[in-house]
Amino acid sequence: MGLDRAVLFRMATSARLERAVRSRATGERLAWRAASRYVAGRTRSDALAAVDRLLAQGHGVSVDLFGELVTDVGTATDVVEHYRSLAVALPPPPAEVWLSVDLTHLALDVDPPGTADRLAAIAQALPPGRRLQVGAEDLRRTDAVLSCVLDVAGRGLADRLGATVQANLVRSPADADALAAAGVHVRLVKGAYVEASGVHAYGEPTDVAYLRLAFRLAEQRAAWSMATHDGRLREALLLAVGPVTVEQLLGVRPETLGDLRERGVPSRVYVPYGQDWFRYWMRRVAESRGA
Repeated sequence: MGLDRAVLFRMATSARLERAVRSRATGERLAWRAASRYVAGRTRSDALAAVDRLLAQGHGVSVDLFGELVTDVGTATDVVEHYRSLAVALPPPPAEVWLSVDLTHLALDVDPPGTADRLAAIAQALPPGRRLQVGAEDLRRTDAVLSCVLDVAGRGLADRLGATVQANLVRSPADADALAAAGVHVRLVKGAYVEASGVHAYGEPTDVAYLRLAFRLAEQRAAWSMATHDGRLREALLLAVGPVTVEQLLGVRPETLGDLRERGVPSRVYVPYGQDWFRYWMRRVAESRGA
């Protein structure tokens, strides 16, 4: 991993940088112009319009309201109500529409038991056949995220849950096994957080770990998808295990989606929206370095 990429990841979590850029009209405008490639918009209406467009193009979607690191339970409760109303506003089944959420948006850091209740409340608002994908967070939160997901799965909601497993984490094979055994859908990613330990090196070691995890999930007949823009990994796995769903981020290598559709490979596009778009955009910039 190049130093510039690591520096960009630190910048992506800098509240000071975000305030400096967005406090000036020109900075806000230029940043939004660059970010809008990866973001459905600032409002729910923007997100629903993007959902309709992608569904018409033959792709599934997973919709996420931006937000993270919430430490106020009242705010987290408001987030739940937003998601519950969003669930009602989505196109009805059989449209392939899921939701996504980061658990720190539901106050994981200050109220883990309450976070499980809030996650369950959103999952219960979904009709059968839809899932709520839980996003990956940094390594020090992985235990808390896994425990929360498995708690909610144990309440009879496993078929409405998904969780993200990061291939670069040394611990991920055991985590993937636990999720698969519980009936939780696994979204397999390479992993983007810069960690001091407990990870495979960026590049070939992580790629090998990804392949091994993918085969592990396929052999277990788990519910899973590959979330990667790495064409070599994607094509190798499609040849080896068949047309498993490919997940992509909005705005990243969009030409791939049309090719997948023409080949009959199912796809799902991550569709984020909301006012807190700046740090997400900075992460996309960071991930593009060395990708």
